[in-house]
Amino acid sequence: MKFPYGIADFYKIITGGYFYVDRTASIPQIEEAGEQLLFLRPRRFGKSLLLSMLENYYDLKKAAEFDRLFGGLAIGRQPTPKRNQYFVLRWDFSAVNPHGDAAAIERALHDYLNDRITDFAAYYEGHLARPIELAPENALSSFQSLLTAVRLTPHPLYLLIDEYDNFANEILMSALGANQQRYENLLHGTGALKTVFKAIKAAAAGGGLDHVFITGVAPLVMTDLSSGYNVAQSLHLAPHFAHLCGFTEAEISQPLRAVASECGLPESAAVEALTQIRLAYNGYRFVEGQKQLLYNPTLALYFLQHFQDNCRAPKEMLDDNLAMDPGKLTYLASLPGGAEVVMQALNDDATLTASLVIGRFGVQDFKTAQQDVKFMVSLFYFLGMLTLAETNAFGDVPMRIPNLVIRKLYLERLQASLLPIPTDQIASRQAAQHFQRTGDLQPLCDFIEQRYFKVFSNRDYLQANELTIKTAFLTLLFNDALYIMDSETQAGRRYADLTLIVRPDARQYQIFDLLLECKFIKPGELGLSGEAVRALSRAELAALPLVKQKLAEARAQAPAYRREVEQRYQSMLKMQLRLRTFAVVAIGFDRLVWEEITE
Repeated sequence: MKFPYGIADFYKIITGGYFYVDRTASIPQIEEAGEQLLFLRPRRFGKSLLLSMLENYYDLKKAAEFDRLFGGLAIGRQPTPKRNQYFVLRWDFSAVNPHGDAAAIERALHDYLNDRITDFAAYYEGHLARPIELAPENALSSFQSLLTAVRLTPHPLYLLIDEYDNFANEILMSALGANQQRYENLLHGTGALKTVFKAIKAAAAGGGLDHVFITGVAPLVMTDLSSGYNVAQSLHLAPHFAHLCGFTEAEISQPLRAVASECGLPESAAVEALTQIRLAYNGYRFVEGQKQLLYNPTLALYFLQHFQDNCRAPKEMLDDNLAMDPGKLTYLASLPGGAEVVMQALNDDATLTASLVIGRFGVQDFKTAQQDVKFMVSLFYFLGMLTLAETNAFGDVPMRIPNLVIRKLYLERLQASLLPIPTDQIASRQAAQHFQRTGDLQPLCDFIEQRYFKVFSNRDYLQANELTIKTAFLTLLFNDALYIMDSETQAGRRYADLTLIVRPDARQYQIFDLLLECKFIKPGELGLSGEAVRALSRAELAALPLVKQKLAEARAQAPAYRREVEQRYQSMLKMQLRLRTFAVVAIGFDRLVWEEITE
């Protein structure tokens, strides 16, 4: 089996016999949806391959190869009348250099468009009634010449624009927004990008352009284009296009089992691998009511390719192709309200709901409504940092982090902001490793008291609770190379529990499965100042009545939590756990008291 990891060329995938998940059944619906369409999804979610499929389907020069390319796919059994009826022009704005001043970026954009128009002229030579005249200094003039040449033929033009917002977003997010003026220069007045989209709009209004299909990540740029291009119909929130990009579990399970069989592995190995890939990559719900959750296809193919090459799961579950996402998360966290959304998302706070998601918003919205969380939540959603959960008993649709690899991005961002000094990061890893290998929590508690707590602000202090402490431990203990990290409320557990279950492919190592139950006491509840709390020994703290009460509560709750965790994971992983259970009581951001709970 050949997996097209990093390949977004439909023609190469089909003719090369690569694994392909058929999305051609959606072509009739796309045709019915409108003539100028916008489809948004997070990066690395298969948008480029979708456009490549449409390009090959509509390209008049591929008519003789229709059966070869589409005969074995859904659309091949009942193609639409528009198949192979178009000249196809494709632009990929991720190829435009975003560096330099406004003039340099405009030059880069025009050079790129001229290059694509030159390729178009060469590719369709013999099908055009007249040559296309290239204007080296003005790509829009070249585009008008292309439209004129196309109008003299019986075939219309289909324009595909991939990553329409890529270079504009790169400008916006570089240097943490210091380049916002350059971004606005592109999109306002006679800005280069706005001028291009005005030309597209005019061409589609009787100027020879028949269809436009645009992909991107977020609606920011489209909104900021304003009247420059206000005619696109959005597909990304339509239920019947929810699965247009991404893989379902059924589409992942079959090749995964086939690879396990090729490797000579038992059925249990395929089950273990499917469990790992589900927890790491699955979880995207883009539309309310969407039944089947989606996998990020790039990550899924990364896993499948590694599993085939090595007959085991990759140690690093986060593919390097998502390496830029931490930078985007850093930018998001720097915006007003961004850091608060990060903390709420990590704490699985159900107050982030789908009712906050809005489909159109621009950069100006962040400036004029800085305290309105809906803009931040919406941006997190479109970037794939948040997704829709199931509707709850109150009719709300909570937002949540989709899966473990995205949670890792959050935690790495949080750790980098709280522990910017490399020596602190090394010390935290050493303390975490000691706990995972020995079950001794003391060095990690010492580290948290002496270094981690000190970076919290007074505002954080006032908002502190069990969730804040759980997040501190989650941030320091997260290690997806060794553990399945679970901090959600599945199996009836409450928010404060944190479980670390050793991955199936790491169970040969001498490390423990771990369960932490966190409790929180404000120093004022003890009738003591923070200074007085810090002066007491751990034994003296543990002897305080309220601390004893919290430890007793944890001991009483632990057996039920432990049974739930064991039942869930032993059934899932088909193996016995080496589970050790701990109660942790935090007294403000000053001290930690812990004990191991044994039945």
